[in-house]
Amino acid sequence: MADRISLRLRSGAALTLIAAVVAGRLGAQEPHAHPAHGELGAVRFPSSCSAAAQPIFERGVAMLHSFWFDQAHRTFQEAAAADPGCAMAHWGIAMTMLGNPFTGVSPAQAQLRTALEAAQAAVEGTRNATPRERGFAEAALALYQDFETADHRTRLRAHEEAMRRVHEAHPDDPEAAMFYARAVIANAPPTDLTFSRQLFAAQILEPLFVANPDHPGLAHYTIHAYDAPPIALKGLEAARRYAGIAPAAPHALHMPSHIFTRLGYWDESIETNRRSAAAEPDSNAAVHPMDYMVYAYLQKGRDADARRVVQRAVQGSDRFYGTTLAYNYAAMQARVALEPGRWDEAAALRLPNGAPPQVEAITRFARAVGAARSGQPAAARPEVAALSALADSLRARREEYWATIVAAQRLAAEAWLARAEGDDERALQLARQAAELEETVEKHPVTPGPLLPARELEGDLLLELGRPADAMRAYEKTLEREPNRARALFGAARAAERAGNREAARRHYQQLLELMRAADAGRQEVQAARAFLAMQ
Repeated sequence: MADRISLRLRSGAALTLIAAVVAGRLGAQEPHAHPAHGELGAVRFPSSCSAAAQPIFERGVAMLHSFWFDQAHRTFQEAAAADPGCAMAHWGIAMTMLGNPFTGVSPAQAQLRTALEAAQAAVEGTRNATPRERGFAEAALALYQDFETADHRTRLRAHEEAMRRVHEAHPDDPEAAMFYARAVIANAPPTDLTFSRQLFAAQILEPLFVANPDHPGLAHYTIHAYDAPPIALKGLEAARRYAGIAPAAPHALHMPSHIFTRLGYWDESIETNRRSAAAEPDSNAAVHPMDYMVYAYLQKGRDADARRVVQRAVQGSDRFYGTTLAYNYAAMQARVALEPGRWDEAAALRLPNGAPPQVEAITRFARAVGAARSGQPAAARPEVAALSALADSLRARREEYWATIVAAQRLAAEAWLARAEGDDERALQLARQAAELEETVEKHPVTPGPLLPARELEGDLLLELGRPADAMRAYEKTLEREPNRARALFGAARAAERAGNREAARRHYQQLLELMRAADAGRQEVQAARAFLAMQ
């Protein structure tokens, strides 16, 4: 069967490793077990399926809403087996094979063909069903029809338009409304920092969430609608409720951390991702919450805990680089070197084998910055050149978002190369350009945040060059986009202290001490904060 399961790792040993790192709560479901519907949330999706197939179908929809794709796929197959005339079960199979619509990643060609067959079966089977069911089936078909000639983004827009028609034809149908809203969010351009489409979708979702407080899709898509720092507070209630709505679904346990990360709520992010990774029976999918967990641990100064998570994951070897979540696997390894400033370690990271360009760029960026900042400009230079080539490759593929991110990484890395070579004026110019470019787009949902924000790196450079007041402004601007971020807080505190702004230094140091109250022993940031505050 050519479905998304073919992307997953099947290693029982890998699952054991994932479970070991999050030991303490292993509530993982057996691969073919069916949790009670109440553990997945309350979903009511009327269809023409038989009485025997209908509850199975609705359980599959609940799983689909929480992005438990493999389980949902099997559940829709069971619904079809229970009632061969249940056309909406084929709709469900087609929808599971899209995967996460917010990543912008197209399924592989073989999967697209299989998904197209399922969507065609759904359309054919709903010819004698209700117009509403036919509309859903045709919207699924739009995702895969002409996949050999139309790109993924074009097909996502066609799907959105088809779901708009279903929603307008059935305005009182919550499922039509939320599948339309999720398509609107998925198609929001990352360059729109007014978040107009996300806010439009939220206007659809929020009244429905009040009326259906136990629906997993409403909680899930509300979180995605508000997954950006300026609006994240609006998603906090949904974040705090989602894990309780669908505790059996691993992704439902992870998703609250999208809001917690945007707000800098690191303890909450650690806990919800720990639960998610422990509940995930798929060792590949568990890497996503693990990356978010590593990021949160590093902000708390708990480097040893972050490294334990990474050490468990890296034993999975390069098999991860053939999966859709390769980004998280590579990012975790770079983060534990870059965040604490272990530049030699970052410079020595092993390059991924067979990774897509945006994933290879993670390691290239870490190696370039690490080499430049540890006095190895000759080693940094080829990494910067490789980043430039990767950005060009992404542009050629019309992956503009990732091309922008990698181009910003190249500029930031080249800034530190220029600094290592003694060209400070050019270094500052490149660092500023990197920050300005990176800030033209919002972060991708695959990642909790940049490896090192370009604006924060500009602050580092300004501080090194004896411009503490300018450095403080760069760090504080970083904190606007990345609240409660440890490196930026420490940088802002040091810069304020050197600039003679004792009030700002005191404020930032106090916040840093609160953030790192459970940090590993001997952290220089904690020592510096305590020393400064003791003199006040």
